[in-house]
Amino acid sequence: MTSFPSADARPILIVPYMWIGDFVRCHSVVKVLKSRWPDRPVDVLTTALCRPLADYMPGLRQAILGDLPRSRIAVSAQRALAARLRANGYGLALIMPRTWKAALAPFLAGIPKRVGFVGEARFGLLNEWRWGERRLPRMVDRCAALALPEGNPLPAQWPLPELVVPAAEVEAWREHRGLDAARPAVALCPGAVGPSKRWTAEGYGEIARTLAGRGMAVWVIGGPDEARLTAEIASAGGPMARDLTGPDLRNAILALAAARAAVSNDSGLLHVAAALGTPAIGIFGPTSPWHWAPLNPLAAVIETRTDVPCRPCHEPTCGLRHHHCMREQALAA
Repeated sequence: MTSFPSADARPILIVPYMWIGDFVRCHSVVKVLKSRWPDRPVDVLTTALCRPLADYMPGLRQAILGDLPRSRIAVSAQRALAARLRANGYGLALIMPRTWKAALAPFLAGIPKRVGFVGEARFGLLNEWRWGERRLPRMVDRCAALALPEGNPLPAQWPLPELVVPAAEVEAWREHRGLDAARPAVALCPGAVGPSKRWTAEGYGEIARTLAGRGMAVWVIGGPDEARLTAEIASAGGPMARDLTGPDLRNAILALAAARAAVSNDSGLLHVAAALGTPAIGIFGPTSPWHWAPLNPLAAVIETRTDVPCRPCHEPTCGLRHHHCMREQALAA
């Protein structure tokens, strides 16, 4: 069994998956590392999209911005990133994506211990290879297992991700947005990666109308690609609804921190809400909550009670084009 040197005080670098939900999951990895080595700083590599999340993760020292092109290796950009990593003197890198590109900059930076699962023939880029990734069906198990000594059994429960936003920052955000602090708000998050994971605009619109009719403020949150969808839902909610769509993830984080509750598809924002401690209802269609729901408890899970034989397919687009798993929803206990 391989173990890391207990006397090593050098910083640790996490190279995570760069989807919002997976980035939030990585806070469990930060907590595992800090429980093993309380005095070793832990940093994370990030994209500009996920960068705001790092500001609210306890125990994380800093985020290193490394926006690399997705469609090519970009050797010059990898070398520039490696030079920045080398300056931090890392002793260990945990490389979660099973790709050649994800391991290149840590290798070029000369980080002495580079741990990751075997994949894409990157044996020269890693020097501690882990096997058995496919036997770990949940993403959190795959990521957090790299923070344990090789061969260690997985714990019954990983530490829960946390996002901690100062109350003063939330209030400043409310004031800047002109939002009434006295009126309770519910955040609606209708976006998701792939159309098959998105509940209908009509369904979200009905929620917006119902909440507004009960005197609640409704905040519809999403990214720029979802602007048309969020505008339609906000319009259905009437004057009590606000469309808070924007390109900055920090805006969504603060909205979810300020909201009394959230309703979301299986998306990154569901993980954000759960990690913030905001009561959240998750809507799951083609994906399984056991595999993909946040580790943090949800207020409720919505799934279809209709027998849909193809579910869960975990596909971003419905191959059968009927989308039954998201069109026939009922509250599950």
